[in-house]
Amino acid sequence: MKNHKCRFCGHTLQHSFLDLGMSPLSNAFLTRAARHKEMRYFPLHAYVCEACFLVQLEEFASPEGIFSEYAYFSSYSSSWLDHAETYQKQVTADFCLTRQSLVMEIASNDGYLLQYFKRSGIPVYGIEPAKNVAETARKKGIPTISEFFGTRLALDLVARGIKADLLIANNVLAHVPDLNDFVAGMKQVLNERGLLTVEFPHLLRLMEENQFDTIYHEHFSYFSLLTVQQVFARHGLTVFKVEQLPTHGGSLRVFVRHDADQTKPVGSSVAELLANERAAGLDRIDAYLHFKEKVEQTKRSILQFLINAKEAGKSIAGYGAPAKANTLLNYCGISTDFIDYTVDRNPYKQDLFLPGSNIPVHHPEKLQATRPDYVIILPWNLKDEIVAQLDFIKEWGGKCVVLIPCVEVL
Repeated sequence: MKNHKCRFCGHTLQHSFLDLGMSPLSNAFLTRAARHKEMRYFPLHAYVCEACFLVQLEEFASPEGIFSEYAYFSSYSSSWLDHAETYQKQVTADFCLTRQSLVMEIASNDGYLLQYFKRSGIPVYGIEPAKNVAETARKKGIPTISEFFGTRLALDLVARGIKADLLIANNVLAHVPDLNDFVAGMKQVLNERGLLTVEFPHLLRLMEENQFDTIYHEHFSYFSLLTVQQVFARHGLTVFKVEQLPTHGGSLRVFVRHDADQTKPVGSSVAELLANERAAGLDRIDAYLHFKEKVEQTKRSILQFLINAKEAGKSIAGYGAPAKANTLLNYCGISTDFIDYTVDRNPYKQDLFLPGSNIPVHHPEKLQATRPDYVIILPWNLKDEIVAQLDFIKEWGGKCVVLIPCVEVL
């Protein structure tokens, strides 16, 4: 990223955070016919800005190229649906949403969240750029437009009299290359006394818990509260509350208002978490420069486990085909020499092959047919949910394994 500028503050990027080598796009799944054709690889190298401490990747693929047709459907995770329903009940009660309110979600996926507001009689509006995913939402009766969000779309919505009383942006901020345009658009479309909530994986948890596989080309940015607060402040928005969540290995949910809206005072949770981040060194560049050592050690441990298992004659399968798996597999050089196949509940991914590793994706029933000794849970953030689903592998002595934050046989 030589001579490249920080996507938020414009400072020249000089410090490497983590270099994961060359990797294909994480959701560039391959058909059987295409799996032996040449695969495009891009540098997967994260840098950190010494001015604002935003960890970021260079943009090698456009959002249009990544998200116009998308393989991720939120509703295939029951724990994520529970998370969404709990949020809907909480925010509706806490901020007195009614049938006169409008709830708008950016990157609304397949309607996984808005469906709960709709069932409560609260008007909803979804914005989802992936046309195939947006169509699924519309079939559920969720009004959804297939466009990328930014100031242009925000001003168009405002001109049509569409502004949000509750604006939601869950796990989308990291996917935005033009960060300032995106946040400026959110300010435009938020009502004068409206509430904005944003969820994103917490950089502190990524670093403390060795979650390096959450770095992939679709995630342009990685946030601490220290940085996010600066981003919103530049655009006249105030973070007045923050919650720490278990989702995605540890996330933050920030509650944001217009600077001029004094009806929502800044609570103690903001100062407390900022103090925790400073205590962990996130306001000093040195704290970011040693992460690679932990990652390199983990790579060696993963490969040693797989080598030992194979030399002992054990069979290994995977569970799940998340984007994070493709970062891990390609960085560690793992293919079908170690993992025979993986399975996924999402039919959109079944009968395809993981990019780079060429590991085939099957229906979960494949596990019963082949009875592997080890099943590696690739979406480790859903470990508890998946372990419960895989209880049946105990019938033949099968065991679940996670590789992040370290190798653990469950």
